[in-house]
Amino acid sequence: MEATVIQAPDRPNDMTKPLVFLAGTTTPTPEGDWRQNLIDRLSHCAATFLNPCNRNWDSTWTEDSSDARWVEQIKWELDLLEGADVVVVMFHESTLAPISMLELGIHIRSGKVIVCAMPGYAKRGNVEAVCARYAGEFVTSEEELARVLEKRLRDESVLGRSGMDG
Repeated sequence: MEATVIQAPDRPNDMTKPLVFLAGTTTPTPEGDWRQNLIDRLSHCAATFLNPCNRNWDSTWTEDSSDARWVEQIKWELDLLEGADVVVVMFHESTLAPISMLELGIHIRSGKVIVCAMPGYAKRGNVEAVCARYAGEFVTSEEELARVLEKRLRDESVLGRSGMDG
């Protein structure tokens, strides 16, 4: 079984594979698209990767409840973060990623979070302290993230989702 990628605003139909939400920076980095790098590394895994990068997003969207497109995007993210079996959160020095910090804060106690804070990320100490306090898995490179996630996906007990009402 190979990996599947679901990109916002689409929703997964196949619920037999672990759902992995890819939260984190959307700012371009010198290393390329971290989400695509991770998916490429783990394409052989039986998993469904949930990519919140909406291909319809453009400069006309406003981050306001009056914009129905934005409301749909946020609902998608909140629903699928809650329903995911694993939540990956990536922090990169290219941005402070305040939304990713919010997502980490909401989900750190769930036991399903793997966090990568790259060297040079300005709030790395805070992220590491939160992970240590609430038993979040903490790594510092894309390679290490791929190894830890692959190990988690091999664990039969990873399927334990909650709240997939959409």
